Amino acid sequence: MVSQSSAQTLNPRTVHREFFGVPGALAVMTGTVSVVFVWYFSCNPQVGCQLPTTHEQWTHILRGAFNYQDYLSSTALVAYTVWWAWLALLYFVLPGHVVEGVELRDGSRLKYPINGLSSFFVTLAVALAAYTYWGTLPFVWITDHYFQLAVSSILFATAQALFVYAYSFRSSSVMLALAGNSCNPIYDFFIGRELNPRLGPLDLKYFCELRPGIMGWVLLNTSFAIRQHTVFGSVSNSMWLAIVPQIAYCVDTLVFERNVLTTMDIVTDGFGWMLSFGDLTWVPVMYSLQARFLAFHPVHHSSPMAALIAVMAVASFLVFRLSNSEKNAFRTDPNDPKVRHLKYIKTESGSKLLVSGWWGMARHINYTGDWFFGLAQCLAA
Repeated sequence: MVSQSSAQTLNPRTVHREFFGVPGALAVMTGTVSVVFVWYFSCNPQVGCQLPTTHEQWTHILRGAFNYQDYLSSTALVAYTVWWAWLALLYFVLPGHVVEGVELRDGSRLKYPINGLSSFFVTLAVALAAYTYWGTLPFVWITDHYFQLAVSSILFATAQALFVYAYSFRSSSVMLALAGNSCNPIYDFFIGRELNPRLGPLDLKYFCELRPGIMGWVLLNTSFAIRQHTVFGSVSNSMWLAIVPQIAYCVDTLVFERNVLTTMDIVTDGFGWMLSFGDLTWVPVMYSLQARFLAFHPVHHSSPMAALIAVMAVASFLVFRLSNSEKNAFRTDPNDPKVRHLKYIKTESGSKLLVSGWWGMARHINYTGDWFFGLAQCLAA
């Protein structure tokens, strides 16, 4: 049993609250969920896609939001739960290298299986088998029940966040996130109290970071492309320009799965509602917006415009990938011959901040690539 003084040393009380504390946490939770609702009811085949600026548009949105019988679906919730459980099963059963994460505050290192890419290919094989047997039916069902599945992911993410918050009180030796030990239940539930909640070998934060949401994004994009073909008889070049780079982005994330172990999400952030919702809902639901729009409103680009969008997507992706790979190599081993020539400064916390190479061009050069990559998909739609 850990003494009270040892527990306080390991898990000091959080003094500074991010997002302006409880008011900010409540605002982010209600705001992000509201965005999901507003986007769905203001952009669909029935009303088109327009920014809600009129009284009639907001009346339509509010009427749809309050008509919960249309989007609370036990079938969709079961389907989403099966999706999560299927990927959790693959996390356990598929072979893969087991690697250690960064050193934690107590000097220990957690172990993580690197089998996300194999999970993706097994899931892809199951999807192809389903297409062979049932045709487009399962994929069209996904697009027809898109919002029910989105709401189910919100419910699942919230339930998961409640569970890990309660689970974090099981022992005084549990390592908490430095930002998540404020003793305010609302704020700690939002920001994440425990650093690395685990059920046996299943690391919930690591698992959710790359699997249900990232692979769900691929499934939604594919389903929307199939829906467009079903309705219009072909897949537009705009759809290809939107979903191919996005799917490549997702596969790349899984190829470099071990790199996530040095990111802030894994190293310093607790696992609470913010990451749970972000991983399970925001990534697949909001990042598939272009594909969803194009599924019922095809856009056909000229060859020069299509080439411009493709070049922008490839170039911005390379900026994103190369800068992130450089940062990860430096964090993993600053003495690696590939990165030991890079200049850095030490922060007050003792960490090293790169100021040369890719990171000498901009403070967050990876975000620059990310933004232009997203812009390319927006231009496609």
